[in-house]
Amino acid sequence: MRRLRHWGPGLLLLSPSLILLAVFVYGLIAWTTKLSVSDQHDALGSKGFVGLENYKNLFTNDIQDRFTHSLKNLLIFTVVFLIGTMFFGLLWAFLLERGVRAEGFFRTVYLFPMAVSFVASGVVWRWLMNPVVGEGAGGINALFAAMHLDFLQNKWWTNPTWGMAAMAMPAIWQLSGYVMALFLAGFRGIPQELKEAAAVDGASTYRLYRNVIFPQLTPVALSALIIIGHMSMKMFDLIMSVSGPQWLTEVPAIYVWQTLLTSDYAKAAAISIVLLVLVALVIVPYLIYTNRAEKNS
Repeated sequence: MRRLRHWGPGLLLLSPSLILLAVFVYGLIAWTTKLSVSDQHDALGSKGFVGLENYKNLFTNDIQDRFTHSLKNLLIFTVVFLIGTMFFGLLWAFLLERGVRAEGFFRTVYLFPMAVSFVASGVVWRWLMNPVVGEGAGGINALFAAMHLDFLQNKWWTNPTWGMAAMAMPAIWQLSGYVMALFLAGFRGIPQELKEAAAVDGASTYRLYRNVIFPQLTPVALSALIIIGHMSMKMFDLIMSVSGPQWLTEVPAIYVWQTLLTSDYAKAAAISIVLLVLVALVIVPYLIYTNRAEKNS
């Protein structure tokens, strides 16, 4: 009875959120999982249970290896996106932490792209990365032509070799400011006593950052990697706004959407579950690590 009085009010307040979470998150995941092991490949309904056949077909019997192609694109996009956002985010945070005039202005400029929707920025970047070269070039290629740097012109996202890497440019531009904010908060959260102690010991600026400051930023860097990493895996609207449903830039999220348009619900569900597992492989170890770190601290 005492336990009920102790936990009852809290559970009562949380019950609406718990019910919504159970129905619209875990309930839909369970429904999607059930659909992925069925044979509902049209709008007429499922005829029975097929086990892991839909998953097997994605990797071994998909037309033109479309699913594995989308996974390769996702890997390229994620790697370039992570490297770019981490590099520019840390660089901008480092420069602001060192002290510059009009810091508030620069911080606003770096963070502003986050306020723009992926669709709006995608439309702009579609023009900037106009694949036309030579006469009639637009966007960045036109700028290169005006600067007499025609050798730098390229087809950007339509390039069959590194078009998917170019697709990460808009995402890097839009989310580097977010990573900068994380690193800047990490810089400002380092106790001043550590810096003063290192200075008393005769540490140079290089040694100060190498042995004192940067190691303190490891948890921030890990959090940034996890957050933007899982965001890149679910990227849909930005890629669709720039390139549309193109083979060269197709990722699993776009493949799911196109599969749903053909009413192949079982296949779309299987792709969704695979994508969910990939995101979980990134997030779950991080959650376990942070929980253990909190308990040990």
